[in-house]
Formats: sequence, structure tokens, C-alpha cells
Amino acid sequence: MEDRDTGAGAPEVGASSASPGPVGSGTASWQQRRPTEARSADGQAGDATNKGKPKKRRKRRRGRKVFARDEARPAEIGSPAPGKTAAPANEARRSAEAVASPAAAPVRPEQGTRRPPMQELPVFAALDLGTNNCRLLVAVPTRHGQFRVIDAFSRIVRLGEGLTANGRLGQPAMDRAVEALKICGDKLRNRKIRKARLIATEACRTAENGVEFLERVEREAGLKLEIIDRQTEARLAVSGCGSLVERDTQGVVLFDIGGGSSEIALIDLSGRRSPRLANHIVSWTSLPVGVVSLAERFGGRTVTREIFAAMVDDVAGRLASFDGRDRLSHLKASPNFHLLGTSGTVTTLAGVHLDLERYDRRRVDGLWMDRDSVDRMVERLVGWDFQQRCANPCIGADRADLVLAGCAILEAIRAVWPSERLRVADRGLREGILSELMADDGVWRNDGRGRA
Repeated sequence: MEDRDTGAGAPEVGASSASPGPVGSGTASWQQRRPTEARSADGQAGDATNKGKPKKRRKRRRGRKVFARDEARPAEIGSPAPGKTAAPANEARRSAEAVASPAAAPVRPEQGTRRPPMQELPVFAALDLGTNNCRLLVAVPTRHGQFRVIDAFSRIVRLGEGLTANGRLGQPAMDRAVEALKICGDKLRNRKIRKARLIATEACRTAENGVEFLERVEREAGLKLEIIDRQTEARLAVSGCGSLVERDTQGVVLFDIGGGSSEIALIDLSGRRSPRLANHIVSWTSLPVGVVSLAERFGGRTVTREIFAAMVDDVAGRLASFDGRDRLSHLKASPNFHLLGTSGTVTTLAGVHLDLERYDRRRVDGLWMDRDSVDRMVERLVGWDFQQRCANPCIGADRADLVLAGCAILEAIRAVWPSERLRVADRGLREGILSELMADDGVWRNDGRGRA
């Protein structure tokens, strides 16, 4: 079951400067194994066996375009050379990743001299093993506070399946997660990673055999994951969404509806604003309930309006015991107060709202939805049966039994913090991890362009 996710061709990701804190035991270096390729005399990648009349290559000299003959030039990405068949999709994707990196850009000769190669950008990685998903991002820093994704992987593994009833991770669920993590391990070992942080969240936190499972992961996938606490999880979600909080914002309730838990952070920006969004968290909570655990308790396939109301009441009862829930009361009436949601629930609602034929992260991430739009989408989903939810391209069979549980959590949150606006974030923990790793490493400290 493949999950929709950011790909290597995604645009730059804006991430707020991270809050200070240790990187943790998940930081590691990875051995680089890259295939070698033939190089022409000028150091550019190309076909060393190319014979016949050399092709023309344009270059700039003294402000005008001229043509210079060269022995070889790199093949165009996305179009095969004459007489050759197109490369398979995965090979084309790897080639595109190589060209995307400034370190792989061809050196352009100028007046007979060769420029020194641009310093290779450091590569960072973040892995998040949650109750429902296994996700990996690999990125390089760009402009200050931003980075560009060069590789990604995401798969729905449902690690927490049956955890609510049994208190333990089930064998099929662990097997699915290990297989996904093996793919992540291969991706990491095939790149020269400067720093990585690999985390596990609620399922491994609460399961009796959570630590035992992570020992198996280390043996079979070669990855050492750390179980983070709920406060760290909330902080990372804030760090990952910082660029979606605009300058005139005074207050934000950021929530991350996960598979086994839901993190909520109250952010007060009414005073002097720090570049580190996490510094403005005035209160936070982590509810031990998520889409998987709630759906297992109340049912996810057949959800009547009565069952849906019961799910909302269950979450509302948990929020009632949150002592810091009123810390933004002085800002809730402000037009510069809003909700910010990062989870599959809100991205699904956004996709349905946009009536997308296929989920498109570029249209969803950063989307604003007003109160009436959210109301209509929730009402629409509650009115659909299981097959109708499966048929929607932004939900599908993998999420059809979970989406209403997520909507119930969302409705309970909206009841406590009513707002005219909700901003949708298709980003979260992994982006927060990358932001913190890069900030701690100082890659943005010098020239603001991501060079170490």
C-alpha cells in the first residue's frame, strides 16, 4: 500500500528555524555507494563511445550566444537519445535527482579555463515510523530556512493495527513495517548522508513489545530508531509547519492528527516574534487517540451519524481535561487567529474540497479553507457509505475506514477553538526533523543559500 507523498521532484520546502535540542540517538552517517559513469574529456557525463560528427553546444561568450563543438554532451532528461529507447521510470527519476543537485551540474568552460566544481551540498534525512505510515525524506538545504527534497518514500503499514485491543504490535503489522524500513535503509545507505534522525512514535511508545520490535528493525533493516516522547513530537510538528504561519498572524492552534495520538500546540505570536516558531508554544497536549485507535474502537467501515457523534464526544471529553486549552482565549476573536492542521485527515478534506481527480500535494499544501467549506466537507463524508469513500480518489481503500475517525477528532478540536479559517499542511514531523538537523549543523549560518 503506497501512500501519497512528496517526491524527489517537489519544489523547495520552507521550514522554520528549529528550536534547540539534541539530535538524539537517531543521528547517523551512511556509506555512499554510487554507480560510476563514463565522463568525457571536459569532465561532463556522456557517452564515451559516441562517434561521428560532434554536436553543437551553445555557450555564452562576451554577452552573446555562440556555438562551440564538443566531443560529447549530457543526454536530455526526459527524452531518449536518437536510436535509443527511453530509460525506465525509476532510472529517469534517479537521473533527475542527480541533475537537480548543484554538485552534479556540468562545469561550463570559459575562455579555455575550467571553473572549480561547486561544493557538494550536505544531505540530510528524516524517517518517521508512525502508527499508520512509514515515511522518509532526504533533502539538501537551499535558501535560509528552506530545503529541497531529493528523495522520498511513504507507505501505509498500519503498525498499530490491533494495538488498542491487545496492547501489543501484531506480527503481520510488524512484518509490513520491516519491509518498508528495509527500503528506507537501502535508500539511506546509497547516499552520503551527513546527518539523519529516525524516529518512532505512538505505536512503539505504547506497545508492550515496542522496544523488542525496534531491536528486530535494527537487525533486519540496519536502522536504529529512537522512540520520541509526545512533547518532542508536538515540537517537531510545529517546526515543520513554520513557513505556513504568515507574518501578521497573532495566534495559531496547530494540530497533528496521527494514527495513534493527536498532538495539539497553542502558539501565541501577539508579542515580539522569534524566528523559531516553536519558541512561541504557550501550551500543548498529546491525546492518546488517533484515526487508527478511534476507528478500531467505534468502527470505521459503517459509521452512522450516531456513531460519528459518539466519536466526537469521546475526543471532546479528552480535550476537556487539557488545562492549557484557554491560553489563546484573548486571540480567538482576532481575524489573525487560525487553525493549522497537518495530517491525512485535513489533506483528504482539502482534496475532496478541490474535487481533485488525483491527489496533488502542490494544490493542497498551504490551502486555506473557511469554516463553511470545512463544514460542508465533513457533512459530505459523513453522508457517504464505505464504498463511496473508497471510490473517491483522494481517500481510496487505504483510508476509507479511517477518514471519519479523523473528521471526528477535527470536529472536537474545532469546537474548542472555533476559527473562521483553517490552513492545510501536507508536511509535519519529517520536515521538522530536517529543519532542526540543518539548523543545528549551521548550514544556513554563512551565506543563506544552504552551503556548508
